[in-house]
Amino acid sequence: MANTSEIRNGLCIDFNNDIYSVVEFQHVKPGKGPAFVRTKLKSLTSGKVIDNTWPSSHKIDIVRVERRKFQFLYNDDMGYHFMNNETYEQTRIPEVLLENPLLIKEGSSVEILFHADKEIPLTVDMPQYINLKVTYTEPGVKGDTATNTLKPAKMETGAEIRVPLFVNEGDMIKIDTRSASYVERVKQ
Repeated sequence: MANTSEIRNGLCIDFNNDIYSVVEFQHVKPGKGPAFVRTKLKSLTSGKVIDNTWPSSHKIDIVRVERRKFQFLYNDDMGYHFMNNETYEQTRIPEVLLENPLLIKEGSSVEILFHADKEIPLTVDMPQYINLKVTYTEPGVKGDTATNTLKPAKMETGAEIRVPLFVNEGDMIKIDTRSASYVERVKQ
C-alpha cells in the first residue's frame, strides 16, 4: 500500500478490480478545502481511459510490473509469438494486446510489460517508428502534387496505410506505429 503522494506517470495500480497505468496526474491544493490528486488512468486490460480524483494521502495499491525485451517471431491463429532475448523462451500474446498488429515485422524488437507476481503479459510496446517496404500502391498522377493528397499503400506485413502521391512500389517508408501513419521515405 502506498499513498497518493507517490503517484507518477507510468505507475501501475490496482483499482476497481483492474490494473491501470497512470497517464497523467496533477496534485491540486485549492485555496479552500483539502488537497487532492486528479489523475487520468488507462486500463491495461481494455485500453479504456478514465478520470479519477483522490483526496490527498489516500491509500492506493501499486502493482509491481517488469519490462522485458522480446523479439517477434511469427503469428498464427493462436496469436502472436515472441521470444525472450535473454532466456530464449517463447511467449504467445493475444492480438488484443497489440495496438497495430499488422505493423509488426518478423525480427522486430518489442518490450512486453508483465505483471511481476502473476507472470501475465499486460501490454506490448512496439518501437515508435518502423521501416516497411511498400508492396503495392497505385501510381501517382503527374502534376497532382499541389495539395497534400494521400493514397492507400499495402506494406510487406499486410498493413494498409495512407501515403503521399510520390511514394511508389518498392520504396521503404518510415511509419509511426502509434498512429499507423506515414512519416517519411527512407533511403535504401
